[in-house]
This record gives sequence, C-alpha cells and structure tokens, in this order.
Amino acid sequence: MANFGIRFFLCNIFICIIIGFLIIVKRAFKNYLTSRMQFNLWFLLLGILAVPFVPFRPASFTQIFTLLDVWKNAVSSNKGTITEGVLNPNTSGAVNQMNDFALSVSRETPSIIGLILCGIWLVGILAMTLLVIKSVSRLNAIKKSALPLQNKDVRILYHNCLKEMKIKRNIPVYSTAFLKSPVIVGLFNPRIYLPIHLISDFNAADMRYMLLHELQHYRHKDALASYLMNFFGVLYWCNPCVWYALKEMRNEREVACDTSVLKLLDECDYEDYGNTLINFAEKVSLTPFPFAAGISGNMKQMQQRIANISSYKKPSAFRKLKGFTAFVTIGVILSGLAPMLSTYAAEQSRYQWNIPSDKVSTIDLSSWFSGYEGSFVLYDLNGDTWKVYDMEQATLRTAPNSTYKIYDALFGLEEGVIAPDDSFMAWDGTNHPFEAWNGNQDLLSAMRASVNWYFEEIDRQIGGAAIQDYIRKIGYGNETVNADLSAYWMQGDLKISPVEQVELLTALHDNRFGFSTENINTVKNSICLFSSGNFSSEGKNFYGKTGTGRVDGQDVNGWFVGYVESADNTYFFAANIQAAENATGSKAAEISLSILSHMGIWKQ
Repeated sequence: MANFGIRFFLCNIFICIIIGFLIIVKRAFKNYLTSRMQFNLWFLLLGILAVPFVPFRPASFTQIFTLLDVWKNAVSSNKGTITEGVLNPNTSGAVNQMNDFALSVSRETPSIIGLILCGIWLVGILAMTLLVIKSVSRLNAIKKSALPLQNKDVRILYHNCLKEMKIKRNIPVYSTAFLKSPVIVGLFNPRIYLPIHLISDFNAADMRYMLLHELQHYRHKDALASYLMNFFGVLYWCNPCVWYALKEMRNEREVACDTSVLKLLDECDYEDYGNTLINFAEKVSLTPFPFAAGISGNMKQMQQRIANISSYKKPSAFRKLKGFTAFVTIGVILSGLAPMLSTYAAEQSRYQWNIPSDKVSTIDLSSWFSGYEGSFVLYDLNGDTWKVYDMEQATLRTAPNSTYKIYDALFGLEEGVIAPDDSFMAWDGTNHPFEAWNGNQDLLSAMRASVNWYFEEIDRQIGGAAIQDYIRKIGYGNETVNADLSAYWMQGDLKISPVEQVELLTALHDNRFGFSTENINTVKNSICLFSSGNFSSEGKNFYGKTGTGRVDGQDVNGWFVGYVESADNTYFFAANIQAAENATGSKAAEISLSILSHMGIWKQ
C-alpha cells in the first residue's frame, strides 16, 4: 500500500498533463467534432482514470508492434537451427555441479511518505462517500414525496414526445415541490421528476423542449455517465484537474443533449429552444444530486449552451467523417499514454494465467515440498499440456533472483556488450565473498558460478532504459525495474511466477523473441548442465539455472528453472520454494531432479 500511495500520487501528476492535453486538442478540433463526439471523448479520459486500478498493464503501441515483429520472425524461423550446436562438451551421466551463490539484501521497509499519502487518500474517499450517501438520501426522500403526474395536458405532451423520439418504454413521470428543474434519475428504472412550479406555469412549447431534453438523456444512457463521473470524482477527490474535467464533462453532456434535441426540431424552432433556456435560467439550478441528469446548469454553462444553439448547423457527411477521423486520432494518442499510469502492474503479485482447463492438470507433489511453500510447473511441448503442483503458488510472483541472468545475458548479447565468441570480462580486483567470483570471467563461468558483478557490468553498459525496454519486449513478469541496477532482480521490484518462467523458457527455446539465433544458442549453451552429444534414443540435453533470494542473511526464496530436451520431446519446468530459512536454489534443484526422475523424464 505504501508503494501504491507514491505511485498513485505520481499518476495524478501525469493525469493532470493528459487532461491539459485533452482540453487543448478538443479546442483545436472543435470545428470538426460534433457535440456528441466532444462529450464522448471524456469517456476516454474515464478509461485512463481507471488504469491505475486495473489488474494488468495496458499494452503500448511499441509493444504491439514488437509482438507483430516477433510473430513474423517466429513464422520464418527454423527451430532446428536454433538448437543446433547447443551442446556442452561434458558427456557424463550426471548433471554438472550447479553453484548457488547469493548475496544478502535487506528487507524493504514501507515508505512513511507512501503510507501517509495512502492514508490521506483513503480518508478522503471515506469523506466523499459519506457526502454521496447524504445526497442519495436526500434524493430518495424527494422520490418518496413525489406524486405521479396528474396534469392531463403535460401527460398528453409527454406521450407525444415519446412517439416523436420513437421510445417505446413508458418512463414514469412524477411531480415534486422540492426540485427547481427537471431531472431524470435511474439506470435500470429511469424516472422523470418535474417541478410543480413548471407544471403550474404550463407552457406547451417550453415543456416539450424540456421533456425532449430529458428523454435524450435516457436515449444516450447518460445515467451511466453520471455513475462513472461520481465514482471517479470520489476516487480522485484530491485532484483538482480531474474535478475540472468532470465539470466540463457534465456541461458537454448537456450541450450534446441540446444538439440531439435540435436535430429533432426545425431551424425556425432553434431560437425558441434557446429562449427556453434563457427564460428558465434564473428559475432552474444545478442538480444537487449524484446519478441525476437534467436541463439545469449555472449561468456560465447556460451562456455556452445558448451560444452553441445559436451557431448550430446540422453537420454534413464530410464534417462527420472529419470528426470521426479526429476522434479516432485523439483516442489512439490517449490509449498510447495509458501504460505509464499503470500502478497495479508494479504492485501485481499474481499472474493472470488464461489457459484452457483441458490443457492443465494438477498433481500432488506435497511430499517433495515438505517444510516449504512452493510449486512445480511442467510443460510438455509435444502434448501442449501442463502439470502444476499448487496453482496458487504457481501463479504467485516473486523475485527471480539469479534465474533472471539467463535473460540478462541475452540482453547483453543483443546489445553487443558481450559476443558469442568474446564474452570475456576482466576482474577488477575487488574481493567478493565467493572465491569463484574473484577472477576473470566469461559467460559460461559467470553463469555457472552466478557471478553478480559480471551481470551488473552488463546492466551498467546497457542502461536502465534499454533493460526496461527488453523486459517489456519479452514480457518478463511484472516488467518492473527499479533505479538500482545492482539489485532489481534480487528481492527487488522485478517479480515473476513459476508459470511465467516456463512460458519464457519455451519462448527462448523457440526464439519467439525474434533475437539473433546465434545469441539464443549462446545463452542456451551457458545454461546447459548436461549434453549427450547427440540425440540418440536415450540422448538428452539438460538445461537449468538456480536462483536464491537471501534476505537479512536468511535464504527465503529458491528457484530452479530449465528444460530437458530429447529427439522426441522437450519438457520445460520451474520449481520455486519459499520459507523463513534454508530455501535455496540448490534445494529447489534437488527437489526438481527428484520429481523429474519420478516422472521418468530424467534419470539421476
């Protein structure tokens, strides 16, 4: 919650910028957009206001283009070429020794500022909710005191308006002494409430215009817009830009309804409709209730609406086409800005796995996980089926620790920091806690000994922005990288689930990333723990990488991910264990090898 408080605060700053952009663009395209289009543009803003709370990160246009490019490359790629030459010289019957070195990090403490911001926001929401409840109670009291419409002339006029607008539903009309202006209330059971003073001072033309206006609210489902505006008004109670935008949205809703009424009238009636607003400007008032729509508005809004009526001309087909083009263009731009507002993606702790149930089966491996919370995920490539132990844990995201180095190496190769034939890095003499780290390294040795400084140097040369782009391109977990490039994959903000680990390994195996085939083969070779040297009937290659999360000196998160490849099939797997202590990558590897042996996939 603390991190959410800070991120939501930053989102509000971006939202203010987006609102400013939207207002400027709307004014620039005012002559092309119809009144209804101008009002509908605000719904795009409401969609953006929802982004910080949705359970996924909206895809940006660059990601969409990247996916299309990856798909194109995947179609044209040759899988045989990808695996060719990925063989380790070791041909012994056992998996190579897997070193599992990990540095300890301190447990993060919640940000005090974030907690304070979140607390203030929640208190404000509570206060706003109470105000809405109070207003709803007042409206309900008026509803109870209202009486069904008795005036015969008004009833006849109302039914004529229903016929004129071709509305078959008979919406109940009530009269009340506690309102100054007509309103329509209700999403599923709409009702129109007319003030008694308007009925007493009955004028057929004026009443017709007001009834047509209220019925336009019904036709365009403006009650839903009222609910959404009030909902986001509560959520963003602290953002004055949002409040200004919602006020403009309410005003443009009335303008759009005015325009819809004008379409029903002859040109000679436009002036009369405008005079109705002028005559009643001092009699009507702002609707004091949420979820209600009416003809009322303040004097400034009335002036704007009257000006719109006086200049109104029915749009030509060409103007409608230009307006639609402008609307779509603005919508595309705003949609492209949405991903940067996603706070949930950074807070997301669970992978939303959408897969047909007939492709997944659960297995009981609890005897192997005694003393640990954890999961095991296995994917059968030929059968296109999954076996999962503990679905809750399998979709739970946690820090990847050193398993991330598989992809960090790939990014370094793609950027040219290291090369398939030259991955050497000289040791700078700094004394590290593990002897295997104190020496010159290449990709093979750095991967086997999980040498942090080697991969930190890759990250330093790539840069944070490029790392973030690569992580988004391959869809790595929650796709979140913090500013500290030395620790983002060690119990930091970057999180991934066992299911996602397996999905990424299959994408790596088939090179669905669209990266260089040589670079893919180099990475696969660096995690090859055993190779038969050929794919005979018994020949198999074993690939894997461990990872350990050590917090305050205790091993709390252990990973082992990889795949077993033969001539007939390939099995991808990921094991994760968590505990207060002794949850290491080595232990996760031990559990995985036992399970794979039990399933007949790998002989220990």
